[in-house]
Amino acid sequence: MSATAFPDHTLESAPAAARSTMAAVAQKQGYLPTAVTRLASSPELLGGFLKMSALFESTTLDPLSRETLIMTVAARNGCHVCVAMHTARLTALGADADLIAALRDGTPLPDERLEAVREFTLAVLVTSGAVGEDTLQSFLAHGYTGRNALEVVLGIGAYTMSTLANRLVSAPVDPQLARFA
Repeated sequence: MSATAFPDHTLESAPAAARSTMAAVAQKQGYLPTAVTRLASSPELLGGFLKMSALFESTTLDPLSRETLIMTVAARNGCHVCVAMHTARLTALGADADLIAALRDGTPLPDERLEAVREFTLAVLVTSGAVGEDTLQSFLAHGYTGRNALEVVLGIGAYTMSTLANRLVSAPVDPQLARFA
């Protein structure tokens, strides 16, 4: 990682357009994640990801389904900071340790409904959205809707952006998340 290309910005050194976003993240998280300090080099990317993430959080997918999608993308893309962050989130949601382990390992999930989200997410990624009718029907058969299928695409977009950017800037796992790494 080039420290020159992706410095660890402070609120004072960051581009002006990123400062209020950084301050809001620090207030919400209780600290300023290093990933945010590095992504602040592009206020547009940082702001865009946070807006897309907030939109994804407002979808009709339940929290565990959303986190299943996020962890599926994070593990697939090898984003260790995202895996740690969302392991913490799943833990806070009371997710079963076996579910978290399977998501981290990219293996089938013990929960059939969440496995349908994982499989559908991977199918959308592999086919660039051109999933077959059987794949879509399998997702729908687990209580999901056409709206949810489109919300999966939103989640994939948001977390592909995040995982690729975090890898590009070599975002480390912050001490606050070390136990979830």
